[in-house]
Amino acid sequence: MKLLIASDIHGSAFWCGKLMELMEQEQPDKLILLGDLLYHGPRNDLPRDYAPKQVIPMLSRWADRIIAVRGNCEAEVDQMVLPFPCMADYAQLMVEGKTFYLTHGHHHSPQNLPPLPAGSVFLSGHTHVKLDETVEGIRCLNPGSVSIPKDGSHSCMIYENGQFSVRLLEE
Repeated sequence: MKLLIASDIHGSAFWCGKLMELMEQEQPDKLILLGDLLYHGPRNDLPRDYAPKQVIPMLSRWADRIIAVRGNCEAEVDQMVLPFPCMADYAQLMVEGKTFYLTHGHHHSPQNLPPLPAGSVFLSGHTHVKLDETVEGIRCLNPGSVSIPKDGSHSCMIYENGQFSVRLLEE
């Protein structure tokens, strides 16, 4: 199974477009979205080409492949305009015999893990900083931010053949 994992688009049509280019190129089985899709939030500056109405059709095109969870910037109105579920606090997948726990990261985090079996994968966004570390036998990963990175590079992740790799989105 091939997964494209992204977080924190925050309504940026420019950076969502770059993510969609990668989606076309990689053709993953699923696009995992870890929240904060349309709204930039009161603590963030406006991202480049802030245009949530343009992000909606970009993501909607892939609705049948998307698994999304709610970020701290999602609102009920977001669910009204997106054709895929995006308001769950978390989702779980079984991938190659491992539990993948998907969440935004504002409730559970590597410092506050939910109960998971050893060997699980915990995927979260929220911090806008890439992460790959193991905590209490759980691999914790953060793809960074598509549009408002706090570590200097716009990014997402690919999971394929049991391996995670960071993909940088270029201007």
